[in-house]
Amino acid sequence: MRVEPLPNAPAATVETDGERLLAVADYHAGIEAGLRYEGVSLQSAADERRERVLDLLDRARADRLVVLGDLGHAIGDPFAEEREELTELFEAVEVPVTLVKGNHDGDLEPVLAEMDAAVDVTPGHGTRVGDVGFVHGHTWPAPDVLNAEVVCVGHEHPVVRLEDEVGGARKERAWLRGSLVADPFADRYGAAVETSADLVVFPAFNDRSGGTWVNVEGQDFLAPFLPDGMADAEAFLLDGTRLGQYRRV
Repeated sequence: MRVEPLPNAPAATVETDGERLLAVADYHAGIEAGLRYEGVSLQSAADERRERVLDLLDRARADRLVVLGDLGHAIGDPFAEEREELTELFEAVEVPVTLVKGNHDGDLEPVLAEMDAAVDVTPGHGTRVGDVGFVHGHTWPAPDVLNAEVVCVGHEHPVVRLEDEVGGARKERAWLRGSLVADPFADRYGAAVETSADLVVFPAFNDRSGGTWVNVEGQDFLAPFLPDGMADAEAFLLDGTRLGQYRRV
């Protein structure tokens, strides 16, 4: 597989175009500042997030870090805490970074420029690196992205509800892996769209960012092309446990 989740981590290695990438989605730097505005007070986990990224880059022996959108948390002007977290992150990361722009990254480019960070920011409709496409998921992927062998998507923050034999329940972040279905994209673009791509929906890197309960009835997906744009999708826990068809978990 070109996209291989790292055990016990919300991150994957991607082998493509002669590079070894580390891909993560939904970092949400500065999320604690945003939560305070909603009345939730949490101690910042910025240091832990940064150290986790650095450890994963080392484990993956990655040449590049790819963030599948929502690097920052504020939808508008970034909070001071977010700016500080990103500054310290990019001072520590020693490989080039590609940010596939997400819905929370609208005002982030000038901030990154001020930091003189080595970040290549791509449009929200996604980009390709060799045979792998990357898109955040808040908008429709570009046709070129759909023509990749594998399409990686963030935005959804998939989680599953797991119950034990005595009725207890817990929430776990999950990967979704399946195949792209061409019909919704053909309807969108008004032309025949041929794709045989595999689809990988990434769990959120930030464990404080909530998620879509993919196996709970009545929960809607966030991406405009999901779930109609995928078939035979299975859920996997971060430790690699295969749960089977996500709707039946």
